[in-house]
Amino acid sequence: MLSLIRLWLRPSRPPVSGVPAKNLDLRKAHSAVSPPGSTSTRVLNIFDRDLKRKQKNWAARQPDPMKFDYLKEEVGSRIADRVYDIARDFSLALNVGCGRGYIAQHLNKETVGKFFQVDIAEHALIHYVLKPDGVFIGAMFGGDTLYELRCSLQLAETEREGGFSPHVSPFTAVNDLGHLLGRAGFNTLTVDTDEIQVNYPGMFELMEDLQGMGESNCAWNRKALLHRDTMLAAAAVYGEMYRNEDGSVPATYQIYYMIGWKYHDSQARPAERGSATMSFGELGKINTLMSEGKKSK
Repeated sequence: MLSLIRLWLRPSRPPVSGVPAKNLDLRKAHSAVSPPGSTSTRVLNIFDRDLKRKQKNWAARQPDPMKFDYLKEEVGSRIADRVYDIARDFSLALNVGCGRGYIAQHLNKETVGKFFQVDIAEHALIHYVLKPDGVFIGAMFGGDTLYELRCSLQLAETEREGGFSPHVSPFTAVNDLGHLLGRAGFNTLTVDTDEIQVNYPGMFELMEDLQGMGESNCAWNRKALLHRDTMLAAAAVYGEMYRNEDGSVPATYQIYYMIGWKYHDSQARPAERGSATMSFGELGKINTLMSEGKKSK
């Protein structure tokens, strides 16, 4: 399951006084997993959360885990940029999927008062912490992520084994995000996309880094293993189709950033139906109308 970083912010009332960034109030919460059998029958259960927890714990115990943090460090800084773009201070923030604090290191107490960090948290925690007029800022991998790897594996496995299985976790489509956020109770939604391309010596180095990030496939329908000759064929296909001039191969990470606000009476609302003073048919004449308005002055 390739899952990135989510951040929930509660607005300050009044603004919090500023202190240096190194004094940011950070509080770590223990990791948790959903109890067995707790998944609703109406919820599509795609990922093995116990396996994802084991993958992340394994990655954290490696001798040099920080060498695999480059992607999440970059996304964390870009989420922090979006926090600073919001012209208000926040008394409380919850970072779900915090890892080693990829967002926290870019924020300070002048913007966020108390900053809570959790990893593999319960869904019920989200709306308990997020108060009315609070903002949710999140990032997740998009549908074009690792398309080079997926295509290479599918071609090689089809040629060598007569069919293919999914070896990369499924991703959501960008047009589904607004619907999902709306169903979760958020409004004034904003979704934008970004791409980060990283070059690797070869396919196996890319897969090693995905494992080091704790982002290996954990879908329930994953295939237990790939045959050695299929892996070698996939690496050859990857190089043949996507190799750069310097011999490296690219891996594309598509990132969806999303912002949603929890409802509050003070928030702006759409104008009432029929209250517009200009029709769509008049938009083509807008330059003429503006010129006439200036002349009348």
